[in-house]
Amino acid sequence: MSWTRRFALALSVVLAALAAALLTAPAAQAHEERPVTLPDGTGSVPTLRTGEPDLLVCKSDRADFARRTAGFPADLRARNLALYERCQRQGYRHLQQAVDAVDRPGMTIAILPGLYEEEPSLPAPTGACATLKAPRSALGYQILSYAQQAQCPHNQNLVAILGKKNLQIEGTGASRLDVVIDAKYTKLNAIRADKSDGVYFRNFTAQRTTFNSLYVLAADGFVIDDVLTRWNDEYGFLTFASDHGLYKNCESYGNGDSGIYPGSASNINNGRGYDVPRYSIEITGCRSHHNMVGYSGTAGDSVYVHDNELDHNMGGASMDSAFPGHPGLPQNHARFERNLIHDNNQNYYPHVADGTCARPPVERGYEQGVVCPQISMPPGTGIITAGGNWNLYENNWIYGHQRAAFFLSAVPAFIRGESAWGKQTDTSHHNRYAGNHLGTDRAGHPRPNRTDVWWDGQGGGNCWQPDTGPSTPRSLPACGSRRGDVTGATDRLVGEPVKLAQLLVCANYNVQARRLPAGCDWYGARGIQRVETQLALGTAAVLALVGTTLWWRRLRHSRLAGAATLLGLAGLALDVAGSTLALTPTALPALALLLTGLWWTTLGLLLRPHRRAFAWTTLALGALTLLDAFDKAVLMIPWIPISPAWVRGLLGVVWVLWAVVVAGTRRPDPSGPPTPTPAPAPPAPGAPSASAGGAA
Repeated sequence: MSWTRRFALALSVVLAALAAALLTAPAAQAHEERPVTLPDGTGSVPTLRTGEPDLLVCKSDRADFARRTAGFPADLRARNLALYERCQRQGYRHLQQAVDAVDRPGMTIAILPGLYEEEPSLPAPTGACATLKAPRSALGYQILSYAQQAQCPHNQNLVAILGKKNLQIEGTGASRLDVVIDAKYTKLNAIRADKSDGVYFRNFTAQRTTFNSLYVLAADGFVIDDVLTRWNDEYGFLTFASDHGLYKNCESYGNGDSGIYPGSASNINNGRGYDVPRYSIEITGCRSHHNMVGYSGTAGDSVYVHDNELDHNMGGASMDSAFPGHPGLPQNHARFERNLIHDNNQNYYPHVADGTCARPPVERGYEQGVVCPQISMPPGTGIITAGGNWNLYENNWIYGHQRAAFFLSAVPAFIRGESAWGKQTDTSHHNRYAGNHLGTDRAGHPRPNRTDVWWDGQGGGNCWQPDTGPSTPRSLPACGSRRGDVTGATDRLVGEPVKLAQLLVCANYNVQARRLPAGCDWYGARGIQRVETQLALGTAAVLALVGTTLWWRRLRHSRLAGAATLLGLAGLALDVAGSTLALTPTALPALALLLTGLWWTTLGLLLRPHRRAFAWTTLALGALTLLDAFDKAVLMIPWIPISPAWVRGLLGVVWVLWAVVVAGTRRPDPSGPPTPTPAPAPPAPGAPSASAGGAA
């Protein structure tokens, strides 16, 4: 390994440790579950059964049932009336009762129109269930084992489906709103299916929990079909450590994390390139809106997301490797295709700042549009990839975002609890963004994103389509027509220093503590409040003071030095100005680097006759600054493991200290009085004097 790669790797470890310290609180807020293993993959996606149901669930209020079914089409109304009569004779009044009656694989439960609050499941646990011993999550709930879930199924779940195979649960209404399962904010989960391979959910609504509405855990085979989830502290749909899954025609809104969350999907394609034999979970025909984020997935591996609409969230979609305890990290092989991802500009952080989210969930106003964001994320973004590899983003419509269409950053392995040095730079690599429709809707109307790409610069093999609009950096590796073809490919071990500083500051968010980082524009910081501007202003102040002092003490008689110093001061001012416009990429940062690079280069040339070592250091700093300007504005240099900004910054610290010494060192003033000439020594005895010799 070359010295530059060793240096970059060591630097990344130090930065990762800093990140880990700052991200400890947010990481603890993520989904925490008992240790689970991924399925062996021998299952299959279940298919819908259309025969008569085995078990029926209905309410006993005939008048209410008649009102709910009055507007149904005649055939559907007649079927529901017939099922209702049968249900009154031999059915159940609560869904849990029917689940408990399932005694063999392949049964179907039909739920007739009505509101199901599952009253027998609501009471607080008593007896042994009230004294279960289990670790607690950062959010306060117990992380129960499967045996404890079976022993006390309603400690956390309104409806618990434990170990039932090939069970189908469907509503019989005209729409998914005709059957509503309501946890009334009394349970973590409205419906939990745990170790229930082949489960099929269809045509109902689940709502109002302190975690998620519909939770599928450790299943090899599941379908979520035409189901609505809403108004939850965390997730609408949460599927975890599962394989052979299908979401279709679903909807979710009003959730504090995401509407759709296929976390730790089966990691079947780890180690492969872009071409894979299959995906573990497919999501299609769904709409997720007015959540913190429409779609998210820590370790959302091998998920095929196509023909969905993700809109009016804070962020459209997010996948990450940022939270420990999730099988399948780092995240890899998601594929997004033909999705509408637009207008994700909601900002729900004010609900945290004003104390709304500190109230009990029932008092927060979720039904009136309140959302309580559970983690840190940049509002106004289309697709966020925080530490993922081999993801494909192709042929999507992404428009109308006030921050960025695509957001890509790396996540050191320390964040997910892995300390091996070799893993610290294992994200983000080989993410392909190609053939997307950026800044226009499906009808071709212009709906620009403020920025098409925000990238921290770390990772190798990432590429973007050549027609991207404004981006940071301004130059990007370009995707070829074939997957894997990249023009100008880079492979950097560490992201840009200023962007990394922003990510570290912004990650220090905590909804429970009402902590919104003051220096981050994700939470409303503007101008001098932003950490980027503070860094630029502080750096400019130091360099301006040291640079002008050096010029005055050593080079003030040189007009060229004076002109160069003015260029440098202008460059520093432009750098500060450019930092205040970070949401809108401009040429100011590159121009600022160009001017300051010319300043240092000129000073170095002028100082060579008197201070050779310091002069060459100044020249090197100037060259690095010009190289950094080229890297950011013209072409990302493909063959270097770290950005020139890192070396420039470290050398800049040395230069400032050295310049202070050089400027403060006294030297003789050539304009002062002449040095006196020493008197000649007297002649030796017997030697002829000068006058005598002259007389002769």
